[in-house]
Amino acid sequence: MQSHGERYTPRNFKRIALAVLFFWSLMSVAQKPKSEGKSAEWIVHHTADFSISGDTLTSAWQSTAWMTLPQRDTPSQKKTTRAKLLYSDTGLYGLFWCEDSKITATLKEDFADLYNEDVVEAFFWTDEEHPLYFEYELSPLNYELAILVPNMKGTFFGWRPWHYEGDRLTKHAARIIYEGENVRGWVAEFFIPYSLLKPLQKVPPKKGMRWRANVYRIDYDQGRVVLAAGKNKFS
Repeated sequence: MQSHGERYTPRNFKRIALAVLFFWSLMSVAQKPKSEGKSAEWIVHHTADFSISGDTLTSAWQSTAWMTLPQRDTPSQKKTTRAKLLYSDTGLYGLFWCEDSKITATLKEDFADLYNEDVVEAFFWTDEEHPLYFEYELSPLNYELAILVPNMKGTFFGWRPWHYEGDRLTKHAARIIYEGENVRGWVAEFFIPYSLLKPLQKVPPKKGMRWRANVYRIDYDQGRVVLAAGKNKFS
């Protein structure tokens, strides 16, 4: 899967680690993130399952803090990007808030090349002994891309889910936020069931388990790509 000229694969995770890599921590108690850098840490909390609606004020989301993603590109206008992650007994939950005054989104089809327009992304590499990770993308128009990506000695390509139905389906909601007639930003919320992550190892996660992963936002304004990347630790 290619985004803004780079592939986020097990082979080059290490090379771009300072920009986008985080380890995800599963804990049952609240904890604040540590300082930025190699020691940056973020705790992902357990939750009961809840409905996906695109509402950032859902009670379940109030139990965990926002992670502010550092902006890699530095245009004249800084844009805030925040994310939250939770996990339940059945799957993974993600929430993004993307500050924006212009939405670049024309694609109206799931599994399109969404990374060529405004999008949020999440990558989960659950076991570093196996060169296989899961990528999920969601656009402001609520179209998704969900693929499993193998990387065999530098040869890699995303595979779409087979029998993508029933309890293997994701749930997602995205909405654009306005102040009057002006765009203020957009929200993306999703649920990824563990049943969709087969045959990834170390799934479902348990407290104390470590995954390697990252969360990302791509924003296109005036032909320029603005990147925001997440760091974390998972223990």
